Amino acid sequence: MPSTEAKNRKTERDRTVHDALARIRGLAGGSSPDRSGLSRILEVLLTVAARRPLWTAEDFPPPEGAARHARYLISEDPDQSFALYLNVMRQGNLIIPHNHTTWACIAAVEGSEHNHLYRRLDDGTRSGIGILEQTDTVEVGPGQGIALLPDDIHAVEIKTDPEIRHLHLYGRSLETLSERIRFDLANGRTEKMPIGVETRR
Repeated sequence: MPSTEAKNRKTERDRTVHDALARIRGLAGGSSPDRSGLSRILEVLLTVAARRPLWTAEDFPPPEGAARHARYLISEDPDQSFALYLNVMRQGNLIIPHNHTTWACIAAVEGSEHNHLYRRLDDGTRSGIGILEQTDTVEVGPGQGIALLPDDIHAVEIKTDPEIRHLHLYGRSLETLSERIRFDLANGRTEKMPIGVETRR
């Protein structure tokens, strides 16, 4: 049975997420936001991430054994839009370059992740071919975040902290994103990107 403290955290967490997503839906305005709109959405998400006591290991345990990634679904709309997840990742976890095919905002609760950003050099017309050039690396730690448009390409690396906790908000739930692709930098190839670890609900 959850403790009284855990029940109280869940109540406060549910209220905080509900209120934040209501604001975010208003900012999105029923369409895919542009980069300026995403910046405003990210500002709201950062206020949720700042509520660090709501995202504890007691409520969201880290991955077990040798696993390096656990993902929790926090909220999604009935049509699977505005999907919010908590990612718990351990040092050494690396997610290779990929796109999302929907907008995304990431806000750090605890620990830092390095987001490597890329520009695609080919025109995307050749199946299975994708040539990238790295343009930047953005370290996302507490109080910081990053916003990505559907075609933006990034890789995620956990380099320094033993464990991180970050909120990820997507325009559509990951479970619906069947057209995402990931990039093999060494060979200039692409393939469909699987969802990866199973989402915990």
